[in-house]
Amino acid sequence: MKQSTHLATLARETLRNAYAPYSGYRVGAAVETESGEVFTGCNVENASYGLTICAERIAVAKAVSEGHTRFRRLVVATEANRAAPPCGACRQFVAEFGDEVVVCSVSSSEKRSWQLKDLIPDTFTADYIDG
Repeated sequence: MKQSTHLATLARETLRNAYAPYSGYRVGAAVETESGEVFTGCNVENASYGLTICAERIAVAKAVSEGHTRFRRLVVATEANRAAPPCGACRQFVAEFGDEVVVCSVSSSEKRSWQLKDLIPDTFTADYIDG
């Protein structure tokens, strides 16, 4: 539990860096690798909305760019009243690296957690491509 609290603190600190001039919905994320290293990210919006990058994907991409592809947990923080799970694109993105990840969401007044495999059952994987 202590590590989840630490990750939530990092995610909350990182959301302060979010660039969200269009939605005003700032998000911070912290992902813990199997080896215990932590990477953070915040959402970065764009006037061309499709180019917006979510906090979760930034945190995972930072980890992958440092050679990590196995994750224990992902914490997402927002300033909203309700704790919300990652969007569908982020669920699929994280599931690329395994569906056993524990996903936690913390808001200003709530905390929730799930197993990634419960958030995105029947994940599209390379198995579908290979045949």
